[in-house]
Amino acid sequence: MEEIKKEHGQEQINKSEDTIIYIRNEPVMQSAIDLLPVLGKNKKVILRAVGNSIPNAVAVANIITEKMLHGNSKIEKIKLDTEAAAGIGRMTSNIEIILIKTQ
Repeated sequence: MEEIKKEHGQEQINKSEDTIIYIRNEPVMQSAIDLLPVLGKNKKVILRAVGNSIPNAVAVANIITEKMLHGNSKIEKIKLDTEAAAGIGRMTSNIEIILIKTQ
């Protein structure tokens, strides 16, 4: 079952135990603060970003794991991929960062 909701401009998708947050070109500190209660409720959160939003997703993950929840969270996995648009020859990069609570 999949549940989609929008909060503070971020799109959240809940699939059973995993929560997916789409990071866009918004202030990274606000995105990190908005992510804290979501990570508080769930053991695992997946951050996804596309194109120019990738640095924002990396910054949000670093703010959470290094500053806000230092010692209580970590980055489990990072997946970076590039997709080609059909027929256009244009490439789009995307990233998936899995954050987990350790305590």
